Amino acid sequence: MKRGFKAVKLGYVPISKFVFSAEDARHYKALVQDKLDEWGIHYTNIDGVTDDGMLYKHEDLPKVIEHLKAKGVDALFCPHCNFGTEDIAALLGREMGLPYLLWGPRDELPLPDGSRLRDTQCGLFATSHVLRRLQVPFTYILNSRVHDPVFERGVKNFIRVASVVKAFRSLRIGQIGQRVDFFWSTIINEAELLEKFGIEVWQIYISELVAEIRRRLEARDDELLTTTEEVKSQVGFKSLGEQQIRAIVALSLTMREMAERDKLSAIALQCFPVLQQEFGIYPCLANSLLGIEGLPVICETDIHGAITACLLQAANLYQDSVFFADMTIRHPENDQAELLWHCGSFPLDLADRGIEPFAGEHFIMPGEEAGVGHWRIKGGDVTIARFEQAGGEYHLALGQGRGTTGPHTVGAYLWFEVEDWTRWERKFIYGPYIHHVAGMHGQAAPILYEACKYIGVNPDPIEPAEQVLEDFWWKP
Repeated sequence: MKRGFKAVKLGYVPISKFVFSAEDARHYKALVQDKLDEWGIHYTNIDGVTDDGMLYKHEDLPKVIEHLKAKGVDALFCPHCNFGTEDIAALLGREMGLPYLLWGPRDELPLPDGSRLRDTQCGLFATSHVLRRLQVPFTYILNSRVHDPVFERGVKNFIRVASVVKAFRSLRIGQIGQRVDFFWSTIINEAELLEKFGIEVWQIYISELVAEIRRRLEARDDELLTTTEEVKSQVGFKSLGEQQIRAIVALSLTMREMAERDKLSAIALQCFPVLQQEFGIYPCLANSLLGIEGLPVICETDIHGAITACLLQAANLYQDSVFFADMTIRHPENDQAELLWHCGSFPLDLADRGIEPFAGEHFIMPGEEAGVGHWRIKGGDVTIARFEQAGGEYHLALGQGRGTTGPHTVGAYLWFEVEDWTRWERKFIYGPYIHHVAGMHGQAAPILYEACKYIGVNPDPIEPAEQVLEDFWWKP
């Protein structure tokens, strides 16, 4: 796991009812818990809090809430082990205010005398109605058997959803330097982010960054010299002197230290002109090195871009690196493909096989300054997203495509192919989005779409369509 990973702790609260079979409810409580153990889910149950480790009595509800809060759970899983008690199940969700997973095991055949042990689905219908009435958002897994793939997939994907929500509710974005004056597209409302979502934008003066880089260079400490040699073994350098290479490494070490000191989720960096004036470098390679570790460093002081990158990391449980890109040009021959590109800041561990990555000059702004990475990244399934605001409303554009072949270019890049590019172009032209996106390998659009219901952000799916994303949770 990369930096920033925090395991989601599930509050496992089996729900039962005073009618139907208490013995069968206890049986399914144990079966489900065995599955959580088998899948390596981090959870706490309510054994010892209620008589049988299940919730169905009103007098037990305060004790259960106190217990779950004390344990610091991040989400709730309330399987209905028989019919279920809808008012208590819904009140628990309202009081906890956490992502809520609803499911119940599919009923077996009636007994020989015609009686039934659980009527679980009927109880699920009742609870879902009360959850909606109390305005408690929830995620539902198709009524299925404990060993069905749809159940396992649903629980594991819900953990990814809860990871996104947990990350979003504790975001602290470090802003190093001011917004570049002519980048109006990255203007944000810092106060609104704090008031609406509790997202902190932590200010760090660019002068502090410069002073610390200079101190490291003058001290020539062991960490700087050792890390410089490690970096030189991973990537080639063109048009960079030894002092420039060390300055890039010093920048990387300094930003990492600042992130640890100030408990930052990500950094939005003023990438020019100060670093070029002071050290003759571009920060792109330094950003790339930190991306490998799981610390997104986002170009051009793009706060919303940093938030997007954090959401993508959490959706994949911090297993893979996230890259930050411009959507730049259409493929010259493939009408359904677009160039995802930036000035060499894509994490180096994403470089495609057979590529010899190197850092050199900036092709748009050539000169003595250097530090821009040049490599194509691997293809496969890719998820793209963008968090943005318009008129006090916040939206998350999200979609999936795949890497494809295309002509060589400079910088860090990937040719990205979709089913219908016109949908994407229309979405980003009419907004409220800009050309900056965060990307991650894998298929995370259904996870981000589901997470939006818990974080107060409007999901804005591009491809696949909204109905497909909703069906994701229902298909066996």
